[in-house]
Amino acid sequence: MKEQHSITPPPELVEEWLGLWPQDSLLAAAQWGADQELEACCEWLKAKHWIEPEFPDELRAARRPKPPSLKEQALDLLNKAEDPSWDINDFTIVRRALEQLPDNE
Repeated sequence: MKEQHSITPPPELVEEWLGLWPQDSLLAAAQWGADQELEACCEWLKAKHWIEPEFPDELRAARRPKPPSLKEQALDLLNKAEDPSWDINDFTIVRRALEQLPDNE
């Protein structure tokens, strides 16, 4: 059996990508490869004892930032509510965020 490179995706994942639209499969493959490389770098950094232990997690957070939550988006929009550049999409985000909050009786 031929040895597989560590960044070669498993056959099941390739099969899944083949079922996508060509552009989507290319994007999924590129993202998977970039994620594998980032994780390899983080693991390498963890093995180095001369760096701060939290550095790999900071690197991961910087390179794969999480999008702001719906609540964070809504609060940000409310902070600029008097701005004349507000549009209907902004109100939709605020409405969705408020709809997710529990009703207090």
